[in-house]
Amino acid sequence: MATFPYVTLDVFTTTQFGGNPLAVVTDARGLTGAQMQIIAAEFNYSETTFVLPPKDPANTAQVRIFTRTQEYPFAGHPNVGTAFVLGRQDEVFGKPIGAAMQFEEKAGLVAIDLIREKDADVGARFVAPQSLEVGARLDSSILASCLSLNPVDVIHKNHSPVLASVGLGFFIGEVAPDALSRATPRMDAFAAAVGVGHGDVEGRLPILAYARDSDGVDRLRSRMFAPLGGTIEDPATGSASAALGAFLLSLDPRADANAQISIKQGVDMGRPSEIELDVEKRDGRVVAVGVSGRCVPVMRGELTV
Repeated sequence: MATFPYVTLDVFTTTQFGGNPLAVVTDARGLTGAQMQIIAAEFNYSETTFVLPPKDPANTAQVRIFTRTQEYPFAGHPNVGTAFVLGRQDEVFGKPIGAAMQFEEKAGLVAIDLIREKDADVGARFVAPQSLEVGARLDSSILASCLSLNPVDVIHKNHSPVLASVGLGFFIGEVAPDALSRATPRMDAFAAAVGVGHGDVEGRLPILAYARDSDGVDRLRSRMFAPLGGTIEDPATGSASAALGAFLLSLDPRADANAQISIKQGVDMGRPSEIELDVEKRDGRVVAVGVSGRCVPVMRGELTV
């Protein structure tokens, strides 16, 4: 039997038991990938991270991210939360920890900076590891059916529902402000849509529905559903928010632009979250997406495997 230390915390919130829960196994040396998957299912959070020594000693750590059912190449709140947890340690694998970190993940290198206030770390900011990729469109009737909405609830003024990614793909659709709180996922509709070829390469159909309360993009509300991936609804999805911010700025007619976007998520679940984005566009191309969030510790302990 071996023991492995872990910490749990709430991410994208300043209030305990808000935001998105995360478990971080801070030293996963000796665990196999299959064991990591079982442990993630045991925690039963939307994601669990496993911290390993970096392959390149110039980096801080290798981080593997697991949902209840599968490994992800990249995700948002796991990066924010893992950096926050490691930042509270004196060292990581024998090296002193600093305010700037770099994680090795399957999607690439993820650069992260701790957010510090009054000499205390309160959260972290990461930069999405990949450039914006826009893929297949999704018929609004399918999106509406999956979320128990009417097709007229889906707004096409700015764009049609579309797959977008900066490391992990999500189908992004804008809905009427009053429709967002009415959305309820229908497993049969998700399964039917995937059955006729509308899922992503993993056979999922993750949908990020969002609403604007004004004409701009600076303040948005969102909900993310991925029942085929084991997440009925997610309280806070940094990777989806990053894809949304990058995609929206790509639609801006200006060749050079910056956007600061605040996204509220998880409100309808009773776990309010706030995700802050800063997006940069140069020469007609989105060149950087920063995602920031606060964190609150909850538990710590040891796993016996």
